[in-house]
Amino acid sequence: MNLSSEEIREEATEATLCFVFEDDKVLLIEKKRGVGEDLFNGPGGKVEENESPRECAIRETKEEVNIKPHNLEKIGEIEFIFGEKPFMFVHVFKTEKYTGKPRESEEARPEWFKTSQLPFEEMWPDDKYWIPKMLNEEKFEARFYFDKDGDEIINHSFNSPNFHKKNSL
Repeated sequence: MNLSSEEIREEATEATLCFVFEDDKVLLIEKKRGVGEDLFNGPGGKVEENESPRECAIRETKEEVNIKPHNLEKIGEIEFIFGEKPFMFVHVFKTEKYTGKPRESEEARPEWFKTSQLPFEEMWPDDKYWIPKMLNEEKFEARFYFDKDGDEIINHSFNSPNFHKKNSL
């Protein structure tokens, strides 16, 4: 299956992830419901109509952990295909600036982790491939092919990012 990025992005659910860093730690959430339930990830969720990905990342982080991230930097874009079907197109942001104090919500339980001790065994299987790039300040575009249930990675690829060029137009 060889879908173009345009086809994937048109059919997939558009979503965001927001990683908040403090010194040598990153704030992850343990999802309590929905896609990725019981797994750790950055706060985030689906982009709503008339909402930019950046606005979504801020809103979702506030809803899930009660903090407002500032000065978001876009670090990546990830396309996920489950079986033959485009599943999600995710904008990945990071920041070191936020206001508020992380607090548990109905959706998520926040927890700080040292960046050198991330719980990859309790995260999505793709995270171990792209999170090290984020930690090394590398911007990226990635595509992950999973089995139809989204449990196992079949294939993946990375490309040099074009999103910084698109955003400057």
